[in-house]
Amino acid sequence: MHDQFLKLQCRLWELIYDEEGQDLVEYGLIVTLVALAAIGGVEHVASAVATLFSNIDSSIT
Repeated sequence: MHDQFLKLQCRLWELIYDEEGQDLVEYGLIVTLVALAAIGGVEHVASAVATLFSNIDSSIT
């Protein structure tokens, strides 16, 4: 029983201090931040274009 607990404890420490997957997580966070920035930028541009076309429409009519 003590042997199994020791093996489980060693495996948990390996999982906690393992650094192999951290690069993937960091890249995922960077991609997420870039995507959010792009979405925010597109919304701003879309709003500006809609205002521009609205101004053109009102000046034509």
